[in-house]
Amino acid sequence: MFNKKLEKLLNEQLGMEAQASSAYLAIASWCEINGLEGAAAFFYKQSDEERVHMLKLFRFINERSGHAIMPALTKPTTTFKNIQEIMTLFLSQERKVTESVNKLVYIANQEKDYTTLNFLQWYVSEQHEEETLAKTLLDKIKLIGLQGSGLYLIDKEIGQHASASTQDTAE
Repeated sequence: MFNKKLEKLLNEQLGMEAQASSAYLAIASWCEINGLEGAAAFFYKQSDEERVHMLKLFRFINERSGHAIMPALTKPTTTFKNIQEIMTLFLSQERKVTESVNKLVYIANQEKDYTTLNFLQWYVSEQHEEETLAKTLLDKIKLIGLQGSGLYLIDKEIGQHASASTQDTAE
């Protein structure tokens, strides 16, 4: 029998992933209409990845004889000051998800649900990668700046990460 406490928390995590996908889609749209093609490609890709994360949770919950429930989503922010604000939000969002995943790991371990614990290890690794990437891109923005050609260079750098993650997924 699937642990009801973990089922509830995994459904909450599923909601976080869905909300992140929605937020990143809104960011991609803003970037696209503001001429930031690289950042738009990156956030379209991030939105897709978050949806995949959500679906993994959805299927896992149901496979364990639980009941995955798609939550209602809140409307994401659709306007931003600049790419630095966006990357700060990206890092903050990923840190929040990491905190939630870590809580799930802790509880799965306490409940001695080793199947769920094993399943969550993928999320632990994924969150480490996401946080590192977000912090690296934010650090580059702070280093290069957004004045003059700085914004162009930042957009190009972010876009390269969209291409790299697309290649990684194909392998």
